[in-house]
Amino acid sequence: MSRPPPTFATARLVARIPSAEDAPAVFAAYANDPEVTRYLAWRAYDRVEPLAAFLREAAANWEKRDAQLPLAWLLCHKGTNTPIGSIGVTLEGNGRAMFGYVLAKKFWGRGMAAEALTHLVDWALAQPSLYRAYAYCDVENTTSARVMEKAGMVREGLLRRWHVAPTLGPEPRDCLVCAKVR
Repeated sequence: MSRPPPTFATARLVARIPSAEDAPAVFAAYANDPEVTRYLAWRAYDRVEPLAAFLREAAANWEKRDAQLPLAWLLCHKGTNTPIGSIGVTLEGNGRAMFGYVLAKKFWGRGMAAEALTHLVDWALAQPSLYRAYAYCDVENTTSARVMEKAGMVREGLLRRWHVAPTLGPEPRDCLVCAKVR
């Protein structure tokens, strides 16, 4: 199975491998914002150090040869190196690629998440070994569902009690799943 490129560019964005040194900028841009992380699998960070450890691990995944480790990119405006969000993929095997993304609140509503997701979905479905690109979001996160649809994914259904969003509580929540297949 092909690995995704370590960097990529879209019309407005450049994506690159994260590093621990990015932690203060990621923290300031979005990782400390409970509204941004409301529906995510992680709570907003209240300190930079644990975020730096996470980013160090995310960077290390690029060096490992385990095809099913999640791979993450930081998203920056073209011409800058300052993170405004992140996007990731897990190549699950069996021809599937699962995506996730987060964007700083001040950049919501500008189509940037859909731009990055579209690029990676197109990359995934161009790989001979991949036939399904998908993502899911909390049923209440209609904006994220719209991002997936703008990236060419089709809403397939409801995953009941699928995902825990710790900001909202300990119980698994229902999620919408969207996919694009070839």
